[in-house]
Amino acid sequence: MALKQSQNLRLSQKLLPQQILLMKLLQLPTMALEERIKEEMEANPALEEGESENEEEIDQNETLDEIDEEFDENGDVTEVEPPPLNDVEMEDYMDAEELDSYKYEISNKGADDETREFVVVEGIGFHELLEQQLGMRDLSDQEYTIGVYLIGCIDEDGYIRRELELIVDDLAFNYNITTTIQEVEKMLLIIQGFDPAGVGARNLQECLLLQLDRKKEKTKEIVLAIEVIKNQMDEFSKKHYDKILRKLGIDNEDLKDIIEVVKHLNPRPGSNDSKSGGVSEVVPDFLITVNDGIAELTLNGRNMPDLKISKEYVEMLKEYSKNKDKPGKEASGFIKNKIESAEWFIEALNQRYTTLLLCMQCILEYQEEYFITGDESKIRPMILKDIANRVGLDLSTVSRVANSKYVQTPYGTFLLKTFFSESMSTDSGEEVSSREIKRILKDYVNAEDKSNPLTDDELCIKLKEKGYNIARRTVAKYREQLDIPVGRLRKEV
Repeated sequence: MALKQSQNLRLSQKLLPQQILLMKLLQLPTMALEERIKEEMEANPALEEGESENEEEIDQNETLDEIDEEFDENGDVTEVEPPPLNDVEMEDYMDAEELDSYKYEISNKGADDETREFVVVEGIGFHELLEQQLGMRDLSDQEYTIGVYLIGCIDEDGYIRRELELIVDDLAFNYNITTTIQEVEKMLLIIQGFDPAGVGARNLQECLLLQLDRKKEKTKEIVLAIEVIKNQMDEFSKKHYDKILRKLGIDNEDLKDIIEVVKHLNPRPGSNDSKSGGVSEVVPDFLITVNDGIAELTLNGRNMPDLKISKEYVEMLKEYSKNKDKPGKEASGFIKNKIESAEWFIEALNQRYTTLLLCMQCILEYQEEYFITGDESKIRPMILKDIANRVGLDLSTVSRVANSKYVQTPYGTFLLKTFFSESMSTDSGEEVSSREIKRILKDYVNAEDKSNPLTDDELCIKLKEKGYNIARRTVAKYREQLDIPVGRLRKEV
């Protein structure tokens, strides 16, 4: 088939760089927005923090308009087009058909996805701590190399999940070290003696046994716990306590002591690292207060810092725009691009503020009865489409507003998306929120007899008795969304 070229004319919609920037800022919560603003201020020196004056804004706009058209060396008028923003890629301007011929590597990211790298300075890491302990042992060069490789195979939970046979092969191919499974296992036993206890285990059973063996005092309950974990691990994990009682010939009090011992063990020794063990701070994006029976909405002040265009950069632009030589034009074009990028960023932040306030005010009016009383039974069924139709915005825009945003109320701080719920019909025909059903379901589970917990079928029957016509699979779905395990795993002695 011969190759040929052809021209065609077609209409298509393209997102402006400003619109793409707005969508990316809109989906950021407060903490991420602060980092994004700091990053932009570091990348763009024309942007700085502080209140801007109206006179300065007028002067800046006039200065930019004056140099929109510049003369080239021949005296012809040329348009100086600033390059697109740094975080806008080719994919943002082209549809899928046009992009196919330009792709040279596979990417699973969408057009709105962005990857940002931050330089983080932190203390000693989990693997470095293990290598320090390895360096204190009297080992040969080969043993040390095997130990370092084994430490590198430990995942973030503190486990080695790679088979020892494969590790022997890796050492032969990568380090030209001929070893055996017995020698690797010997080094693994040394690593399993390091802190934290349980590190280097190959499964949960081995991890728990390593921690139990570290106990200095082998009391009765610890000895029984070792016996249970070693020989009845399957029954213990599935909470088949009756089988354990019969096999060991113990009573319920002994079993309670065993369970208490195991509860104090760490199933993820690698999570002791400060990177994974910390608690993240929740900063609300919206604040709702109730004064004299009226709910009032404000946006967190950290959402919108005061930003302005650098006055020094505007003055530099005025000076360089007077030079008509090539270096002067290049310098003025660069500065103009930075100033325009800063203007786009400030405008996008203002639009973000307006959009957030508009959507949250609509949600407040929709759920006003709940925000005033705090009664969860007053929460109305609400989906994204309900808010999108009211505010006149696209469904995806409302979704970005609701995603990862927190609202602080007099009754607690909640994820905004938790107020969106499907509607369910009662036997009387009344529309209720699925959140109300989840609350009732949780109350039933909390009040159940833990020695004989309710099954999903029994929970379904109780809900139907209360007037909620709900299927068993829906009960199971709501239970999973509430992080409630099945009845068998909720059983207690």
